[in-house]
Amino acid sequence: MDKNEIIADWLDAWNCHDIDRIMAHYAEEIEFTAQTVVARWGKADGKLVGKAELRKHFEKGLELAPKIHFEADQILWSPIGYAVLYRRENNNEVLDAVELNAEGLAVKVTAYYLDVQP
Repeated sequence: MDKNEIIADWLDAWNCHDIDRIMAHYAEEIEFTAQTVVARWGKADGKLVGKAELRKHFEKGLELAPKIHFEADQILWSPIGYAVLYRRENNNEVLDAVELNAEGLAVKVTAYYLDVQP
């Protein structure tokens, strides 16, 4: 998949609430940083490492927001990944900065939120 297809499938997976498809976008060694990690798990650095931790985090997110829906506003490219600016169902704006491995899987993600997200 090229980067456009990766992002389109990632958005659709979230909008379908399909945790297995969502997780298929992340490498086993994923490093994920977000303020939602601080809010949900009390980790001061906001960092999760590994697919198992990330899956638990995303499952909690789907539970907290049963009508979750993402709409991409802008996609910015780099040689090693992309940043996607999107709007959530609650009108919060989010920017995910994503670094990809050679297989096109996310190995490092930092999520930035306009407003605090539970």
